[in-house]
This record gives sequence, C-alpha cells and structure tokens, in this order.
Amino acid sequence: MKKYFFSILLLTLCFGTAFSQNLKEINEPVFKAGEELSYKFKYTWFTGAEGHLRVEDGDKIDGHPTYHIIADGKTAGTFDFFYKVRNRYETYIDRTTLLPYLYTENRREGSWKHTDKVTFDQEVNKITAAKGVFPSKGKVFDFVSAYYFARCIDVSKLKIGDRFDLPYFLDDGIYSLNITYMGKETISTGIGTFNCLKFNPTIIPGRIFKKNSKLYLWITDDGNRIPVKANVELVVGSVTMELTGTKGLKYPLNPISK
Repeated sequence: MKKYFFSILLLTLCFGTAFSQNLKEINEPVFKAGEELSYKFKYTWFTGAEGHLRVEDGDKIDGHPTYHIIADGKTAGTFDFFYKVRNRYETYIDRTTLLPYLYTENRREGSWKHTDKVTFDQEVNKITAAKGVFPSKGKVFDFVSAYYFARCIDVSKLKIGDRFDLPYFLDDGIYSLNITYMGKETISTGIGTFNCLKFNPTIIPGRIFKKNSKLYLWITDDGNRIPVKANVELVVGSVTMELTGTKGLKYPLNPISK
C-alpha cells in the first residue's frame, strides 16, 4: 500500500469535482489550453508534496482533435530526502466529448517504479492496458480525464445529500467512486478566500485511512470549478491539499478577499 500513497493523494485532487449527474453530455469546456494549476500537500504541519496540472493542445487521434493534459506530482522538503516520489500522469481527451483516447502513467516512488499505457476505444467500448483488455459500458475515464469532464457538468440543481457515482479505469479494472454533495462553504487559502461547493467522496479503510476517516473537498463555485482545498484523515495524522497558483484560466478567479 505504501507505494500507492502519493497516487491516492493525487486521486483526491483529480476526483475533486466528480459530481456528474448520469454523466450527461457537456455543453462547453470550462477550461482551455494553457491552463495550469498548482497545489501543495501538507502532512499535519509539514509540506510533503507538490502537484501540478496543465492543459495543452494535443495531437489528433484517429482524426479527432484532442487536449493533452499532464499531471505531475513529487515529494518536497524533508519528505523528498527520505522517500523520493516523481510521478507523471498524461491523458489525451476529445475536445468535444472530453472522453479519453490515451492515458499513460510513469511513477517512481522510492525504489519502486511503474508504467502503464491505456487506450480507450470509444467506438467499440474496449479498454486496453498493460494487464489486459477490458470491456467497458457507457462513459469510463482515467482519473485525470474524469476530473476535467466533471468540471463541465451543470451543478445548478444539486441538493445537499445528493450522491453520484463516477466510473474510472485504473491499473487492472473499472471502479466506481461515490461522492456526496455537502452544500456550500466559504474557504480560505493562501491565495485568497473563495465561495465553494463541498463534497465528500467515499474512501476505503486500510493501512492509510482509518475506519472513520472523512475526505472533504472544496471546489470554486464559479465558472472554473477548480479544487481549492481538500482534507483527509489518515491512520496517523491528516493530509491537506491547497491551491497555490493558477495560470491561463478560462474565467477570472475572483477571491472574496486576499
């Protein structure tokens, strides 16, 4: 489980807005090529890792224009000295449907290394990965494309207590993440205070998460819908994720105060 620790933290970031209502069609992306998001992850009081997301214009795949999205994560400070992590996740998604065509990951966590290449055949509902070929049904994402798709869903009709499922492929199969909408809150960060939507994704107890651990995420209640903060309890201590910088947003990021 140790080698999956940082990946779980990045999954927290990328599933921050996974509140799709039956995964209906999107109207228009709320992001654009050139967008960059930066985060820090703090373990109790210490900054333990950094995460970065960016959107680029991608090559055509089978004649379809794409966005190329890159998620990088690495340990920082003292954590980097004792347990070095260098992870990169990339996805190519259709510019209209935002469904993925190709996903790759290259992870180095301590002495452990892992790579994978996953292709999504959207016409015949088939997913091909290093561990085999898997049939799919409906909309299925890698965890990076899931985040960008979910940001574009209409959330105007959400009610407190609404629960949703998001299917995603990871490593050797298709899984489902359950998310509960908790309402609206005002959240302060190092770059400002924001009006946010609050969500509670389910987590599985184990060596990292204790039985009653809670994971909460706060997403900007604006046109961008980006995560600004997340907090999860661990068996020992807790981890907090916080937005530290943005570039190239499609809409202005307007904090209530700085």
